[in-house]
Amino acid sequence: MKSQMIEEALDAPERVAALMDFEEEYFSELAAFLRRNPPSAAVTVARGSSDHAASFFSYLCMLRSGRLVTSLPMSLLTIHNAPIRSSGMLVLAISQSGQSPDVRIPLERLRLGGATTVALVNDTASPLANAAEWVVPMSAGPECSVAATKSFICSLASSAALIARWGEDHKLLSAVRELPTFLRTACAQNWDDAVEVLRDAQRIMVIGRGTGLAIAQEAALKFKETCGIQAEAFSSAEVRHGPMALVQKGYPMLVFAPRGPAQADLLAVAREMRQRGARVLLAAPSDVADRELTLTSTLLADLDPIAAVQSFYVMVEALARARGNDPDRPLHLQKITSTL
Repeated sequence: MKSQMIEEALDAPERVAALMDFEEEYFSELAAFLRRNPPSAAVTVARGSSDHAASFFSYLCMLRSGRLVTSLPMSLLTIHNAPIRSSGMLVLAISQSGQSPDVRIPLERLRLGGATTVALVNDTASPLANAAEWVVPMSAGPECSVAATKSFICSLASSAALIARWGEDHKLLSAVRELPTFLRTACAQNWDDAVEVLRDAQRIMVIGRGTGLAIAQEAALKFKETCGIQAEAFSSAEVRHGPMALVQKGYPMLVFAPRGPAQADLLAVAREMRQRGARVLLAAPSDVADRELTLTSTLLADLDPIAAVQSFYVMVEALARARGNDPDRPLHLQKITSTL
């Protein structure tokens, strides 16, 4: 019997296709408002997988538009009651459930201070959605497995569509709208080699850079959640500092090296780590000869990490089962986490 996790992961291309059917309705009015009322600053509010989606939004927004975006440490408002000046600010909160108070409370506080507040949320009747001025549906449909998959991918697609509409970036928008085709291809990539290598692993480093760093962060979380592997994510620049001291013979590493300006550095890190004795799993497009895992390329290199995480989800669900774990019911975890 298939797990809910794999069924939901494989449903992601169709959920993104459904999202694209309504993306103009969802994003055009908000994008036009933001063009008429350019924010003085932009911050994201999120936890867990949603925070990784926020990292993707931040990087892509800065890359494509030059607007500075930062992540809000929520405890500044939920615990310390810091006097954050929010007039003219854009606040984007991302959440699958919209239930956790540590995402909702900062949004409410910053809206009272004059911020434009946007909730990118799967449950549009949730407390977070009710607290926001603007609500953008993820359109992921019900997600029952504790480990987020299709809601994360829909968050990335929604983020890219909003950035494209806001900046009137027609090239980016066209690439986003074609994502479902490439996600279906990504679902079919064979990453069985990773399952064999990691079946008995106790630790792993996951490496990314650029828009791919958010995918490395998400992959590390999924290794922990579903497989019980101690996983850490680093950029290919960061890993050359302190983390490199951990690398010994046989140390497993997953390197995401999609197309783009960061690819050369990611490939260089893979070579360096192999020379140090690491067991490197290099995920790269088909034109990279020494890859172990094949990445699907989309119409735009900036969006390739979305296809990468689609392939990763299929692999990590199989890895969890190979290790004797139930991917739908990770130890000590539940779908909705309520924190301050």
